[in-house]
Amino acid sequence: MNTIICLIVFIHLFINQVQTEQCELTLNDDVQLTTSIFLQSRRFCGSYNFLTKNTHQIFISGRLVDYKSHCKRSIPNANIEIIHVQSSFRSICHELNHPNSRGYFNLSTSVTIPLTEQLFLRVTSPGYETIIKEINLPSSQKRPQTILLNWQIVLRPTKEQIKPQQQRQRMNSMIDSLMSQMTLDEKIGQLNLVTLGFDVTGPILSQNVEENIRRGLIGGVFNTYTPKAVGPLQDLAMNSTRLKIPLIFGYDVIHGHKTIFPISLGLSTTWDMALIEQSARIAAQEATADGLNWVFSPMVDIARDPRWGRISEGAGEDPWLGSQIAAAMVRGYQGHDLARSNTVIACIKHFALYGGAEAGRDYNTVDMSRITMYQSFLPPYLAAVNAGAGNVMTSFNEIDSIPASANRWLLQNLLREQWNFNGFVVTDYTAINEMIHHGIGDLQEVSARALNAGVDMDMVGEGFLTTLKKSLDEGKINEQTINQACRRILEAKYKLGLFDDPYRYIDESRTQTDIFTYENRLAAKDFARRSFVLLKTDGRTLPLARSNLNLALVGPFANDHRNLIGSWSAAGDWRQAISVLDGIHKLLGNQIQILHAKGSNIIEDAPLIELLNAHGGDIILDGRSAQEMIDEAVEISKKSDVIVAVVGESQGMTGEAASRADIGMPECQKRLLKALFDTGKPVVIVLMNGRPMTLTWENEYAAAILETWFAGTEAGNAIAEVLFGFYNPAGKLTTTFPRHVGQIPLYYNHKNTGRPFNSTQLTEKYKSRYIDLPNDPLYPFGYGLSYTSFSFGSIRVDKNELRGDSDRLTVRINVHNVGAYGGEEVIQLYISDPEASVTRAVRELKQFKKIFLRSQQQEEISFIITTNDLKFFNTNLDYVWEQGDFIIHIGPDSVNTQSVRIKWLK
Repeated sequence: MNTIICLIVFIHLFINQVQTEQCELTLNDDVQLTTSIFLQSRRFCGSYNFLTKNTHQIFISGRLVDYKSHCKRSIPNANIEIIHVQSSFRSICHELNHPNSRGYFNLSTSVTIPLTEQLFLRVTSPGYETIIKEINLPSSQKRPQTILLNWQIVLRPTKEQIKPQQQRQRMNSMIDSLMSQMTLDEKIGQLNLVTLGFDVTGPILSQNVEENIRRGLIGGVFNTYTPKAVGPLQDLAMNSTRLKIPLIFGYDVIHGHKTIFPISLGLSTTWDMALIEQSARIAAQEATADGLNWVFSPMVDIARDPRWGRISEGAGEDPWLGSQIAAAMVRGYQGHDLARSNTVIACIKHFALYGGAEAGRDYNTVDMSRITMYQSFLPPYLAAVNAGAGNVMTSFNEIDSIPASANRWLLQNLLREQWNFNGFVVTDYTAINEMIHHGIGDLQEVSARALNAGVDMDMVGEGFLTTLKKSLDEGKINEQTINQACRRILEAKYKLGLFDDPYRYIDESRTQTDIFTYENRLAAKDFARRSFVLLKTDGRTLPLARSNLNLALVGPFANDHRNLIGSWSAAGDWRQAISVLDGIHKLLGNQIQILHAKGSNIIEDAPLIELLNAHGGDIILDGRSAQEMIDEAVEISKKSDVIVAVVGESQGMTGEAASRADIGMPECQKRLLKALFDTGKPVVIVLMNGRPMTLTWENEYAAAILETWFAGTEAGNAIAEVLFGFYNPAGKLTTTFPRHVGQIPLYYNHKNTGRPFNSTQLTEKYKSRYIDLPNDPLYPFGYGLSYTSFSFGSIRVDKNELRGDSDRLTVRINVHNVGAYGGEEVIQLYISDPEASVTRAVRELKQFKKIFLRSQQQEEISFIITTNDLKFFNTNLDYVWEQGDFIIHIGPDSVNTQSVRIKWLK
């Protein structure tokens, strides 16, 4: 279809006076891919009743016509909507209208809009790209009585789709022709990935990059970005090489590119797949505007040990939830068409089992059974493969005593044969070279083993570049294996559209229009506040009063910018981040009195400070003594009504190569907190950290604890809005918080034992227990409080006995918001299998629903359970379900649940 729709609408918003706006908006690829995520979002009815609101009556009329017919032929098959969104592109109230047979429509609605929210007009029609246009409302102090908007909106038809089989034929023909002209050196060159710029993950080896590009000996470059930086390198490939094969450019875009979102662990605590997908979509848009077309994300490693620093980069401990998040990230990065100029190849990392490092020590040995692999660690990798990820990165660790980069079972049998992965495999940073230290051969040997195992691209190490020809001559590898690896790299470049236009991602104008935009920062704030988890509340202190309040804001992170964007924010600029102090000032101005004191340094351990500052410089010591800083904090606290203490870890204390043996609060900050508790004033702890911490003592004395992770560019604004009740926190933990480091590893979906401990029988000794500590965690998986309260009714099932694969079980439960505020709750469904052929976890997350309820609102929630929810891996590694009894658990977290027992027969 090659027609265009012209839509003219008149919008009347009755408030104070008349204002007219005219604009023409032509939809481009960037808007289309964002709106595709918008359309998938769930709809909520209602709004937070503790927010300041404004009610508006809106009238829209217009006609939808075919542009190519000179606006003579009407388009009746369309949807015209006013959408009131509660941020994050989640519709909570909308009115829908269809044009009549002549294309005319009239639409009116009354909406109550919190001051922080927005209105949009959405137009959709089959065969045309969706358009969403914001209805800009003036501030509450200057709202005109009537707003008259006269818009001409041009919709482009969707692109003609080429059948996958035709695409494959075209690609194969082109690559066959190209490879027939390539020398062996040029083929091996495509397998060589080099780094530029700066030290990010390891030592930069000596590389003559420009000369090797001219010789056709480099397939891709990473650690450099911006059109000005990558453009000249692509020029070399296109103008100075024999075959003019374009380069691919990669980068670590983990939780945002320039606009930094909460760390990945924080994004996971939103339990919101549409939001997570949107975060990846925005990151891809910014990355491609900066010259990149390949991101080393998502990290999908399951992690059960919070001592491991890279737990901050993943989605937590649950394989089912981790799988949903992995797929959402891949969809966000890659969109529906890799050849668009704002999509990137996603990289699944680290394959595999990297999060299972012994003792939580990075790069350490991993040793587990195949059943544990398949059941608890591998599912997120598979989900990302099934979502279409174009790349897999190998991990540093060994699997079954063979390093991942040389493990043919992993890369060939599992990844390609069982899972049908058809993208390319790259190693992690110098992972081939590091196999020498594993003791399985010299550089030539480990390079040959990596290629034969299924590695297609060598990151930085140059083992392929310098040894493969010799290994070929000696018969350790064959040319067909080189050809296969080379083809996979060329296929990736073809899918990105680089052979059609090598410069499609090199557009300097986009750096001004697509990066660090107001809209992206607005999204960053919304993502951040949705990621916060309220760990404790006394029900009185939070939310804080918005006027007539004396607030003591203390702690080493209260006015900090440097640490807010967290680890692995490679292209982020911490100087753009909003501190908590700045956020509160911006939100409330002079409505409250703020007294600020630093209170303590982040840490005072000299060797640790030296280590951290050698690799990032995030620890800046105050010149005063520790006691002077505490005295200042206590002095202002005595003058206050409430104390907000912003404490935790520096960004350098988390992430890669940042494992901690002690995951408690640094001692100097604990001394500060004790002094604040001793004042008798209520203390609200705002945590900044990249892992679960041991907070048993803090939990005992604090009035409230708000987990904010490293919240990104808009951290301060988001924290301020939550503290003062402009947003009701609804995050839920995706990792377990232990009481003590001695409990680690501690995770909710553990196995039972033959001697399970009953916590009500404390004198029993010969049980699986600690004699000096409870077994249970401080905060369990799925946990998170709210400013309101929810009550759960009894579980109801439509039948107690089922039979066969085709049967379905409907489970219902009523959820009631019994508190004073509107808020969101995550209803979590777990299943136990107490009678299986192999031992099963005590419970496993299988489904959840996130809902919004107004104060006193009640809603019935239903789940449909099928035999797919009952499946597990048996001793033959077959994915099966077995007949027998099953227990359904439903609740707000993994511990506080109700349950019902059902029987499911074959």
